[in-house]
Amino acid sequence: MSKVAVLTDSNSGITQVDAKELGVYVIPMPFFINNETYYEDIDLTQEQFYEKLVDGVDISTSMPMVGSVTDTWDKLLQEYDEIVYVPMSSGLSSSCETAYMLSQDYDGKVQVVNNQRISVTQRQSVMDAKELAENGKSAAEIKEILEQHKMESSIYIMVDTLSYLKKGGRITPAAAALGTLLRLKPVLQIQGDKLDAFSKARGWKSAKKTMLDAMEKDLKERFAGEEVHLEAAYTCSAEEAQEWKAEIEARFPGYDVVMNPLSLSVSCHIGPGARAIACSRKIKL
Repeated sequence: MSKVAVLTDSNSGITQVDAKELGVYVIPMPFFINNETYYEDIDLTQEQFYEKLVDGVDISTSMPMVGSVTDTWDKLLQEYDEIVYVPMSSGLSSSCETAYMLSQDYDGKVQVVNNQRISVTQRQSVMDAKELAENGKSAAEIKEILEQHKMESSIYIMVDTLSYLKKGGRITPAAAALGTLLRLKPVLQIQGDKLDAFSKARGWKSAKKTMLDAMEKDLKERFAGEEVHLEAAYTCSAEEAQEWKAEIEARFPGYDVVMNPLSLSVSCHIGPGARAIACSRKIKL
């Protein structure tokens, strides 16, 4: 049986400390802040990121350096026979496609998974990959299984402020001004490969109900009769995040809700104060 390493990037929300505890590996994502490069969870903490974001500092995302990726692969292959690499969705970054091209020089020893996941659903894919590897699946088999289930997840995100969507060009300044005046809270969705608008709600109470209703519909219709992982994510305070988790648990009793901070690559475009709910279908071994 091959010894398989499971590797992801920090878009999964898995920290370097978490990775050691889970027995997986994480490539830190780079960010450009005022033309300087920082690496998530290495020299850029969540707190520092949000401080700079709120201060209006110019922040942009980037894909990992080619050398950083291949150096990590080379190091892991000294200890492991194969690698399963689960990067962020190819619909949100070109890093997945670049990694796939680089993997062609590794004679099948590196399998790059393009299963359209980000943040908490990407994290779950990493955990699935780890469990599949522990059950004797090869890197190629794990890639095939994860990609077969790539569209079987949902994320709904409610945004506190429209300013970051305006800054990123996703809405016009006029729309942002009107939305702020009307106290509109956009609800966004990630269904597979991209971030899209889902609905607009008046105030937090309405936005949260919109998200919970959308998730209930998914569970009853799209995933009817299936076992799913239920997840929560946030860019708000820890106290607000716990309140959000409690609301989800009250609406969906019986689920073990896993909650983690929303990945910084998504947070960069939506800003602080957001909350999200997500699910992904459980993979049967």
